Amino acid sequence: MKKTILFDLDGTLIDSTPAILDGFNAAFRAHGKSTPNHETVKALVGHPLDVMFAGLGAPTQLVPDYIAAYKARYEQIFLEQTSLLEGAAGALALASEFADVGVVTTKTSKFSIILLEHLGVMGFIKTVIGRDDVVNPKPDPEPINTALDRLGKTSAQDKARAFMVGDTTMDLEAARRAGVVGVGLVCGYGKEASLREYSNLIFKNAFEAVKFIAGR
Repeated sequence: MKKTILFDLDGTLIDSTPAILDGFNAAFRAHGKSTPNHETVKALVGHPLDVMFAGLGAPTQLVPDYIAAYKARYEQIFLEQTSLLEGAAGALALASEFADVGVVTTKTSKFSIILLEHLGVMGFIKTVIGRDDVVNPKPDPEPINTALDRLGKTSAQDKARAFMVGDTTMDLEAARRAGVVGVGLVCGYGKEASLREYSNLIFKNAFEAVKFIAGR
């Protein structure tokens, strides 16, 4: 029976920080506001856009407009301003040799698939679950359960051999609530101390995590 490895995207497989910051700057400028503190934005990465904008002080009734401005700018620049993290391509290639591989992200699946194809790694991935595929994003278990359902890996045995690899506590909390093994990475936006509150499986990057999973 093959294992299942689900990866988060931002901070786990890709570095899209320049594109994200550019998009937030554009959204706030479009509404005549000062651009947000970049460290504050990065601390919110992994949350859905509506939560991020609310956390940055956008008026509740205008959050959809801020999101629209963000997406308009992001669509223009996300391919050129996003790169694979160190070890990500190797991690996906190795994982695909012994596991069914998926991506579970709070980005939309539309942007995620285009990006993964552009970066040359979509061929390793069997399913992509984005914010637009679920009602409740991470840390709710719905995105992980949706990915497992699409992969046909829903039995108790399947879940015991399923791993969620991510760089934030939202990834690891979702893993815990879905009943799969959470694996944390320190190459992204989360802090190691916070990740260790949810898992003792913490690695430098996705490749190191996959090597561990391969031998488990």
